[in-house]
Amino acid sequence: MTISPQVDVVDVADGRVTGTDRYLDLMKKVLTNVIYPDGAYAHIRQIDDPDSTEMPIPVEGLGERLLEFDADARDGGRDWPTVAHTMVGRRRLDNVHECLERILADDVPGDVIETGVWRGGVCIFMRAFLVAHGCTDRTVWVADSFAGLPPAGDRDPDPVAAMGHDVATVNERMLAVDLAQVQENFDRYGLLDDQVRFLPGWFSDTLPTAPIERLSLLRLDGDWYDSTMDALVNLYPRLSSGGFVIIDDYCVPGCADAVTDYRAQHGIDAEIIDIDRMGVYWRKP
Repeated sequence: MTISPQVDVVDVADGRVTGTDRYLDLMKKVLTNVIYPDGAYAHIRQIDDPDSTEMPIPVEGLGERLLEFDADARDGGRDWPTVAHTMVGRRRLDNVHECLERILADDVPGDVIETGVWRGGVCIFMRAFLVAHGCTDRTVWVADSFAGLPPAGDRDPDPVAAMGHDVATVNERMLAVDLAQVQENFDRYGLLDDQVRFLPGWFSDTLPTAPIERLSLLRLDGDWYDSTMDALVNLYPRLSSGGFVIIDDYCVPGCADAVTDYRAQHGIDAEIIDIDRMGVYWRKP
């Protein structure tokens, strides 16, 4: 697996940048909330090991504390923000931006989708990008249960249960963001329109019959083996040649196993490129 160099999509200090560049840079700053920095929910593993890169588990409301804002953790998507509309961090947002730029430059056909959206921040950025570039022929698909994670399957080590907290409790405290709230978040940016479509429900129920013809960008953030496999099985065949697959939680064992299994089953040997030691991506030949 290749480690992707950290590349700024645009240097806003460069006098040659456009208003589009500045708008999208500002969107990233607002979506990650580095302008008005908010604290983060503590991670169970951070209590004993602040430098751990293992899957973070939010425990605010479960007897633990809030962390002060940490710019490096926010940049790398290693915290659970209390207010920000995304938890993926700046580096993974830059990756989405770079993929979208390449899709337009190479005229790769198809819509864009994220499976597992939390508060909607990444999809909001995708819609902002399309607006900024005057794209009226692509749809942003927003797929989520809007009720948090399902129970871990047989192929998943369950990190939440292993630490003494069940998925239902963590969903209620942190992960479950209902559809109305995500739609309101889009609306706050003036980006809730008919180029945004929602697929509420478990992936196994919604993705097989989703009315999507072609995709140029497939971003997966489902954590578990089954959630990841459901997205790959139902959506990868619709991904255009030259399109991108982004796996947000490749650091989670069940997710990584699903990626490995699907690629092996379908003879996919496109190079997997690391984004930030948590997320990865590849380009479909």
